[in-house]
Amino acid sequence: MSARDNILKRLRERTDGPLTAPPSNFAVVTGRGWSQQERLTRFERWITSVHGEVVHTPRDDWTIALAEVLEAKGIRRLALGREHPVAAEARAALAEGDIVLIDADRDIETWRHEQFHDTDAGLTSTRGAIAETGSLWLWPTSDEPRLLSLVPPIHIAVLDADTIEDTFFDVVESHGWANGMPTNALLISGPSKTADIEQTLAYGVHGPRELVVLLRHAEEYP
Repeated sequence: MSARDNILKRLRERTDGPLTAPPSNFAVVTGRGWSQQERLTRFERWITSVHGEVVHTPRDDWTIALAEVLEAKGIRRLALGREHPVAAEARAALAEGDIVLIDADRDIETWRHEQFHDTDAGLTSTRGAIAETGSLWLWPTSDEPRLLSLVPPIHIAVLDADTIEDTFFDVVESHGWANGMPTNALLISGPSKTADIEQTLAYGVHGPRELVVLLRHAEEYP
């Protein structure tokens, strides 16, 4: 008798009835009731724990922080959209500088080589973030396509502090995803990373090696 037959024979001869799944304690976790400061603290703790960077900046002066990040990281070619207010403000602030602004609102086939080989960083807006997991969520558009946050070696994401929510369920519920599911929402919890069979962690193999979050505050951050 084969091993398979032995296993089936023992199962058939059980006297305690058929196998049943154990009871589940699964429950949908809604709002945690955290204050805005608690959400900020949790979001920053989780995203920096996986090598994400957070730069706090006043909302009115965030482009100054952007310019400082570009200078510190030696970024000279920045890909970004046009229509979104984040992209428009960045373009206006960087127009007179040495940064080459690369239009992202194009058919990928027209700038494939430029995007994969000649772009230092991509700048995107965000729709919000999740405190529980330290994740950004983006909803790509033709103006800010998905590859803008996935291909360049550095991803710079602009996040407003008051858009951080407790859990992913809160995002889905408060933004009505049940009635209008986004076709391509992205959850980003840090730079791209992977590990080989020896568990050696490497960054940037399948996407950006660095993630910088410009966290904008309506008021001065303590």
